Amino acid sequence: MDSAPSRVKESYTTGARSLARRSVGGLARTRVTPNALTAAGVSLCLAAAVLVPFEDRGRILFYWLGAFVFVVGSVLDILDGALARAGGKTTPFGAFLDSTTDRVGEGAMLAAIALVFARAGNDTAVVFTVAAVAGSFLVPYARAKAEALGLRGDVGLGSRAERVVVITAGLVLAPWGGLEWAILLLAVTAWLTVLQRILHVRRQLNHGGTPHV
Repeated sequence: MDSAPSRVKESYTTGARSLARRSVGGLARTRVTPNALTAAGVSLCLAAAVLVPFEDRGRILFYWLGAFVFVVGSVLDILDGALARAGGKTTPFGAFLDSTTDRVGEGAMLAAIALVFARAGNDTAVVFTVAAVAGSFLVPYARAKAEALGLRGDVGLGSRAERVVVITAGLVLAPWGGLEWAILLLAVTAWLTVLQRILHVRRQLNHGGTPHV
């Protein structure tokens, strides 16, 4: 039986995908390509990562501006897949590019946050940020490896959408000390998700799942 968190995740994932399909309905009839959205999304995420370290010149201004630009870039990165499906423009290279740029944008933002912590002498927060980077990168890797074996690997609450929400909330609350707690939450949930996916793959294999190698 599915757990309550899994049912909640499935519910809002279905809703988000439905909203994305409606959002790109008109865009699919234009000449805008999914790869163009991907490029715009990662560019905005990189711009957000550049803005955040300027927080010493205005904490609310640069944290909030960074959060806004980051979430817009992340939304574009989510819509590119919906546009590809709606317009019949899905390609293997597009899927590869989308997955790769997701890591670039997220990694750049976490590196910027680590720089802010390091500049403040907060070594503990830097360590958790590094752990968050490693966990965030392992989450999609575990899924990709499971699917390459012909198994499901999409369980857990630490997928990209949730990570974007946590990072954005942390930036918004950063002027009041919320960023450290957001990064701690991000690191913990990412590593728990990695563990969930490992156990889920093992469970499938123990119940007759056959890897396709």
